Amino acid sequence: MNYKLVKSEDVFMIGIKAQMSFQTINEETGKLARQFMPRRHEVKNRVGTHTMSLQRYNHFDFKSFNPSLTFEKWVGVEVSDASFIPEGMELLTIPAGNYLVFKYQGTAQDFPQFWQQLHGYWLPNSEFELDNRPHFEKLPEGYNPMDSESEEEVWVPVK
Repeated sequence: MNYKLVKSEDVFMIGIKAQMSFQTINEETGKLARQFMPRRHEVKNRVGTHTMSLQRYNHFDFKSFNPSLTFEKWVGVEVSDASFIPEGMELLTIPAGNYLVFKYQGTAQDFPQFWQQLHGYWLPNSEFELDNRPHFEKLPEGYNPMDSESEEEVWVPVK
């Protein structure tokens, strides 16, 4: 798998969140996106035009993976300044650290196969160790989860 190693400073994100499991992630993420996307332009001080889809786990270990595991899912945008947070939205600070950044092309429906290959095989056989910080995807403006040509950046925290 091709990747680049990025040392990230703290990243600030404004968005909305919900608790969900891997069993409900596609349906529930769609609901979050439909709530957030029409309001994304209310957020001031955006960094870039991408949207972020983020997973915050209590502690993630693929060896003990359980599809009913619940975690916090966010949909939002990156900001340079959190002086204004629109009503019904929240601020999340993603702590600084190293990330492996992968390119994924395909539909949201096919993403779990990529994710399983990455976490179940590639990462355990690499020189990297998963860190307990949020995992996220950067989705370009106009991203369509049903389009097999859609591309996104997958950010995996490592130490």
